[in-house]
Amino acid sequence: MTSENMAILFEILQYMKEFREKTFVVKAGGAALEKEEAKTAFAKSIVFLKHVQVNPIIVHGGGVEITRLMNQLGIKPLFKNGYRVTDEKTLQIAEMVLEKINKDIVLKINLHGGRAIGVSGKDDNLLLCEKDIANGDIGYVGKIRKVNSGFIEKLIAQNYIPVICPVGFGEDGTTYNINADVAAAEIAISLKAEKLIFVSDVPGVMKDGELIPYLDIQNARKLIEEGVVKGGMIPKIQCAVNALKVGIKSVHVVNGEIPHALLTEIFTLHGIGTMLREI
Repeated sequence: MTSENMAILFEILQYMKEFREKTFVVKAGGAALEKEEAKTAFAKSIVFLKHVQVNPIIVHGGGVEITRLMNQLGIKPLFKNGYRVTDEKTLQIAEMVLEKINKDIVLKINLHGGRAIGVSGKDDNLLLCEKDIANGDIGYVGKIRKVNSGFIEKLIAQNYIPVICPVGFGEDGTTYNINADVAAAEIAISLKAEKLIFVSDVPGVMKDGELIPYLDIQNARKLIEEGVVKGGMIPKIQCAVNALKVGIKSVHVVNGEIPHALLTEIFTLHGIGTMLREI
């Protein structure tokens, strides 16, 4: 083993010690859920985290597959400020697709030595919602009012890896689709997680074709105002800012198409994506 490899190994060991028994909330979307190679690498990375005594919690999206099925059914997907406009038919499609994705992730993790368990925001009152009107009327889109963090903590205590489907409900029983970035952030905040990590299909936050490796709250907000951050990246950065303001130590955006980008970002000094911190 070369001296360079030894240095990397000691670097990894340092982070393993630092993050032992800490909770990471990982939002999986985009490329992490598309290609078979990427899904396998993601599952192995999650199992690795568990083996080094990190507590990973997965919140998954499914936007690509929802849009694909809507197009196949002749329904035009609509978005507003990066959020999906969700009428009753779109809600039915979203819930069906998300349930399938949930079980696919669970199976993949279990096949590689993990103990994953799939849950919905409806299970044990996990995600209590109200209608989200922050972006106008975009249909059955939920704003999370309360997270039953005790339910997740019980699963972790039993050595499970929770895989959470971002569908919640209102006090009147109405089902709501929840933006997965928002759900991941709210769950991370409720659990006082060490890290919130967005595994997406982009390298991180980009400006003029270049990756921005580090961002603080002020500059993150500025990039949204300037229109540098747009589309589906808006909810991620807004969620990152909200999470950092209430005590989450760092938020990361990494590209799920790169094998084990999640581990590279967490366990190496320079990382591979964008790291957001309060300062």
